[in-house]
Amino acid sequence: MEVMKWVVLGLAIAMYALVIAFQDKKVYFALSAGFIVILLGIIFPGSIFPLPEDILSYESSTPSHWYALNHSIGDIINWNVLLIYLGSMTIASLFIYSRVPARIADDIVRRSKNTGLAMVSILAMTGIISIFVENVATVLVMAPIALALCRKLNINPTLFMMGLAVMSNLEGTATLVGDPPSMIFASYANYNFNDFFFHAGHLSIFFIIQAGMLSGCAFFYFFFAKNGKNKIDVDREEVISWFPFILLLTMIFGLAGISFIHTSFEYLSGLFVFALGLTGIIWFRFFQHQSKEESWKVIKELDWETIFFLIGIFVVIGGIKETGLLDDFALFLAKLTGGSKLLGFIILLVVSIVISGFVDNVPYIIAMLPVAGSMAASMNLNAELYMFALLVGSCLGGNLTPFGASANIVTMGIIKKEGYPMKFSDWLKIGVPFTVITTTVAALVLWLLWA
Repeated sequence: MEVMKWVVLGLAIAMYALVIAFQDKKVYFALSAGFIVILLGIIFPGSIFPLPEDILSYESSTPSHWYALNHSIGDIINWNVLLIYLGSMTIASLFIYSRVPARIADDIVRRSKNTGLAMVSILAMTGIISIFVENVATVLVMAPIALALCRKLNINPTLFMMGLAVMSNLEGTATLVGDPPSMIFASYANYNFNDFFFHAGHLSIFFIIQAGMLSGCAFFYFFFAKNGKNKIDVDREEVISWFPFILLLTMIFGLAGISFIHTSFEYLSGLFVFALGLTGIIWFRFFQHQSKEESWKVIKELDWETIFFLIGIFVVIGGIKETGLLDDFALFLAKLTGGSKLLGFIILLVVSIVISGFVDNVPYIIAMLPVAGSMAASMNLNAELYMFALLVGSCLGGNLTPFGASANIVTMGIIKKEGYPMKFSDWLKIGVPFTVITTTVAALVLWLLWA
């Protein structure tokens, strides 16, 4: 029914408005909206989720009434993505516990020729770790190292701490096991782990993001080079165990290997990563001789909020997509650009930067990926050109303001505790030029590769 299309749209708009206004309650709004979509689909069969031929052929109406529930749980909610996220979060948590990241950072500082290079290397390492570890966790791991280094140099830690936040945000989309946006993209575009590196004979999103990271390193080196040319000695962190690091490498190479396996079983990669995470918990409990309470604490402190948030969002956006609203919006944007490939590219990039500078990029990406893909299709372009523009703009755009990413907010809190309170305008002085430089470089590389 045409009317149901607008009901779902109104529901989605209300959900997004509430999520933006009340960030701490976003899970409840997303799950509630998802529940309402399913309920409407049950009450009005075929109004939101079109019924397949085999359901329509049944004489009884009972199967059609429950199709919305079965379809949402079985098809629309991407359980493979959720399993990968849950397993990789567990491995990341144990990786932090192992103190391996701190040990690597200490070795970088000891081997760097001067302080400026050491500080930039720490930022680069922060970005690399955030490819596999949640951004806030990465900042919390690296913050003590950065603060200790600043104390030895007797300098204000604000810039260095900001560097940790923005570099961790920047790398989130580089691989399948990065932030939720990369997993959402993989789900929509049917990308496997290797596709993030090479796809259809082209360098893929990983290398586009690395271009942004290199420009970000150059940006910060301009500031850090004046902090001195002398080396600094640091005490090496004692590693608790290398086993979580082995799990992390197993996950990376295992996902790469699974990418070459052609199977109709869609949950293979998710179950593989989940099994590694479960192995890590067993190791933590029995081989590290941790109590049940400590083991349960590791599980409880995982990012369950994002898991349940994604479940609700998957259903709502699935409803919007299947009613045809996204196709309508894509056609509108295509007409707005007048068929100009460059104008469409710039609009997606700039709008994504601005929106992600102030709101959570996960629901935005879920809503806009199908739009970007449809826009590209209507203009006979490589879908990656517009979808990657969306990813680059929304992920790098989170560095624009102190509210654009959770890592930014956490960093401001740490800086304040150290006695260096920061204003909104102070963040913009670094966040705006950093975002403009890194996004521009990444966008240029993207255009050269995929236009």
